[in-house]
Amino acid sequence: MPYATKAQIERARQPDLLTFLRQYKPDELIPNGPGTYKLRSHDSLKISNGKWCWWSHDKMGGVNALEYLIKVENMKFPDAVQLVNEQCGFFDAREVQSAPVKQKETPKAEFLLPVRFQNNKRVTAYLLSRGIDIAVLDYCFQHGLLYEAADYHNAVFVGYDDKTPRYATLRGTLSGSSFKRDVTGSNKRFCFSITGQEGGKLNVFECAIDALSYLTQVKMQGADWRQETVLSLGGVYQSRPNETPKVPTALQGYLERHTDVQEIVLRLDNDAVGRGAASAISQAISDLPVSVELPAEGKDYNEWLMRQKGISPRQRARNELER
Repeated sequence: MPYATKAQIERARQPDLLTFLRQYKPDELIPNGPGTYKLRSHDSLKISNGKWCWWSHDKMGGVNALEYLIKVENMKFPDAVQLVNEQCGFFDAREVQSAPVKQKETPKAEFLLPVRFQNNKRVTAYLLSRGIDIAVLDYCFQHGLLYEAADYHNAVFVGYDDKTPRYATLRGTLSGSSFKRDVTGSNKRFCFSITGQEGGKLNVFECAIDALSYLTQVKMQGADWRQETVLSLGGVYQSRPNETPKVPTALQGYLERHTDVQEIVLRLDNDAVGRGAASAISQAISDLPVSVELPAEGKDYNEWLMRQKGISPRQRARNELER
């Protein structure tokens, strides 16, 4: 374990989170208003007036970067101190020579799936209220792609590296809840996906619920939804001006593992960010045909599905309570 001197600890407490991330992970910062930022990997974490607050985690917050690394990134105190010192130019080689420090890479947070609840009733009621077909849900439950967490009864969508879970994202199931985040340590190269029996066409969505909504729509049309292949990107971001278009990590990882993909259909949200992401991805991929099919109604495929089924937000809430 790294050794930290008192001087290093004091220096590590100085940088605020915004200053630190501009040096350490500038791509994490997304402008969210005058002098305010949110994080790409934790969109409910806001930075403003020199402070940060993680709204989806009981308003957990702090001031400096050291607190963020320990509370949010789950780093051990000595590792966090060393990282802040290195990234902010405080690193003193003379201190390292006199300390029993063994050089190593910055540790990555361990990935652990949330504990399963004894049944999936709450998650089932929630997703049925959003119009998802029960056959699609049952398939996901049976194949370990979806389950209900024991602690807060969140829906857990799981992504795999072959048969090994490598990614999971949570979605709150309480009425009116907007809670959503990736499980710590998740690898977005293995985002939630379902590979159909005809894997040549890859349908790409911003989130897992939109992917399941599309499969429900296919079933409603009388077609075999099990033929379809779907991938969630786990969110998209708005490219900066003059930024070179990039293939999202989730899509890049899927294409590397599934070389039989022959075409890509981007079914992202019909808003400024979704349309921008679809345009950027289309430009970034040159070796496969890419088309864009945004939802015909509503912002995303789930809103479109709910309109097709005549489910209003008020009716959805009532359906949840009745189940």
